[in-house]
Amino acid sequence: MKAKDCCTRDVVYVPPTATVAEVAKLMKDNECGSILVGENDKLTGMITDRDITLRCVADSQDPASMTAEQCMTPGVLYCYDNNEPEEILKNMAKNKVGRMPVVDSDKKLVGIVTFGKLAASCADKDVAVEAAEEIRGAA
Repeated sequence: MKAKDCCTRDVVYVPPTATVAEVAKLMKDNECGSILVGENDKLTGMITDRDITLRCVADSQDPASMTAEQCMTPGVLYCYDNNEPEEILKNMAKNKVGRMPVVDSDKKLVGIVTFGKLAASCADKDVAVEAAEEIRGAA
């Protein structure tokens, strides 16, 4: 199994100028905890429900005026569509993240993969357990 086989292909992304309120509404409507940020076919960051909580709400910022770019985690860790789940899980553990965009060889967005989907698809369950422990330690 490869990343392209276990990723969610319906990925929502917003331009950097989208407001945090718009992002939160998209998260609610799409029942997801992260939204990619990008423009001109290039990913520039990711904004998570945790980013909104820590960078907007906890800092008493106005979600109607704060932009995705101001709230997001800049830079995007990603994996390739032909990577094996074990390889991605090790990368997630190393970087202490629970989700990654999936791109093809031209770096075009294919989808997004979560720890849960990878762990369920992983042939080596020890890799999944070790990754979970590493990621959990980051929270």
